Amino acid sequence: MEEHALYLIVSGLHVPTFGLPAHTALMLYISVFLIVGSLILKGTLSVVPGKIQSVVEIIIEGFIGLADETMGKKGKIFIPAVITFFIFILISNALGMIPGLLPPTASLNTTAALAIVVFITTHIVGVVIHGPKYIKHFMGPYWWLAPIMMPIEIFSHIARPLSLSFRLFGNMFGHEQLIMVLLLLMPYSAFMLMFSTVLGVLAIVLQAFIFALLTMAYIGGAIEEAH
Repeated sequence: MEEHALYLIVSGLHVPTFGLPAHTALMLYISVFLIVGSLILKGTLSVVPGKIQSVVEIIIEGFIGLADETMGKKGKIFIPAVITFFIFILISNALGMIPGLLPPTASLNTTAALAIVVFITTHIVGVVIHGPKYIKHFMGPYWWLAPIMMPIEIFSHIARPLSLSFRLFGNMFGHEQLIMVLLLLMPYSAFMLMFSTVLGVLAIVLQAFIFALLTMAYIGGAIEEAH
């Protein structure tokens, strides 16, 4: 997949990129899909849920349970954002299952952008909830430890978006390289085909879940009172 190709070839179809890098064009298509899909799903909600609504409700209930543990009651308002991250990354990762197509999350630009959004959101939440007292999160448990703890805390917070972006990028890019090697071995073993498929599905779901879980943990840390 060329970075600045005019079209992406997906299952024989030529999908325009509008002159954008391939990963950026795919991100825009995913965003439009999520917006349109949400509006359609909203219009089909019913008291007796269908199959799609049931799956969505299970996902939401699961994240509500995790949010209670990681973000507390104040963190419930961030559940829609966290679920959006999860679904967006899940779909982005899943595009790597299409032969010849790299997922947007195999680009460091994509993962860095997502991580920066989480980083900025985390600290905005902390300042809005605690005001000037938010600085206590960086000073340690005792005031006399502040000169030592503050540089360490600042460095650890700066490292978060680096960790988030490189973890997702590294896993998805490495996964694509591994699948490529397994594909070369497939003619010699049907087991390799099954193994690569299972491995791909696990990586797709697990990496999306880890990103969402860490996002909740970071926001939860900003919400709670400093000790």
